[in-house]
Amino acid sequence: MLEGKAVVGETDMLQTMQQVALDVAAKALDFFDVTEATEIARFIKKEFDRAYGSGWQCIVGTDFGSFVTHCSGCFIYFCIGSLAILLFRGSAATEPDPHPLSALETLKA
Repeated sequence: MLEGKAVVGETDMLQTMQQVALDVAAKALDFFDVTEATEIARFIKKEFDRAYGSGWQCIVGTDFGSFVTHCSGCFIYFCIGSLAILLFRGSAATEPDPHPLSALETLKA
């Protein structure tokens, strides 16, 4: 495992779920080398799918940007050493807009 303590950057998870995320990440780092980011992400995602239901997404790395839509109470971004972990449960729009350009056309008028 990487040396150092996990540092939570952003989250809207309850404290208990946050702790599960940190514990699962630590377990993943016991099983996989820090260079195996995809395997670490897969492990964390599958553990959260098993524990909290499907739909979880996990991104692991040392340099990435993101802009995601997530379910309320299901987002955490934290670092362990130089490794960043983004874990969230995806959320889709309730009803897709059948005319996505209509708002733009209204602005032009």
